[in-house]
Amino acid sequence: MSSQPTNLLQGTLDLLILKALSTGELHGLGISRRIEQMTQGTFCVKPGSLFPALHRMEEAGWLSSLWGESENNRRARFYRLTKTGKAQLEVEKEQWAKVAVAMTNALKAT
Repeated sequence: MSSQPTNLLQGTLDLLILKALSTGELHGLGISRRIEQMTQGTFCVKPGSLFPALHRMEEAGWLSSLWGESENNRRARFYRLTKTGKAQLEVEKEQWAKVAVAMTNALKAT
């Protein structure tokens, strides 16, 4: 695969954020780094996309947050999955699996 970052498909960001937080709480930069790590550099999430998504997901009840200090002693907001967020992760994974199969089938079609 190319080393160039790829644009996120609509709806993909929520799934990646939920998955990034499935192992524990992270601050915004940590979430962005985790997504880049999980996707082996394919997706690089910019703050202008990440923070509105985090706020929207918190309003939906999928995430909770609290202020703390980052590893470099800077004030940062840490996010974690709620019970509702964990359930939403499963829903998003199922939906993505269907999309992936459909795209694979479409690309194989002659």
